[in-house]
Amino acid sequence: MARYKDKPFALVGVNSDGDRDVLVKLMKENGITWRNAVDGSRDGPLHTRWNIHGWPTFYLIDAKGVIRYRDVVEVQELQDAVEALLREANTGQ
Repeated sequence: MARYKDKPFALVGVNSDGDRDVLVKLMKENGITWRNAVDGSRDGPLHTRWNIHGWPTFYLIDAKGVIRYRDVVEVQELQDAVEALLREANTGQ
């Protein structure tokens, strides 16, 4: 996903493990570079508001800040979704 650095979209993960320091360590160890929100628990405000019931849960957000995709975890499916958002951003849609 490094080729998408500085492109007009965001991939956001929501973490429910509760300990930010542990999350940061795991992200470094596993080469995870996308943004992750720490929600504290499975009863946290993001989990409740965003109706999260499975892990991992990812959100793909377009250049306008709108959540466009959820739970896109297969590599090809994720790349296709990102490419679609980049095409839209380039055409001004």
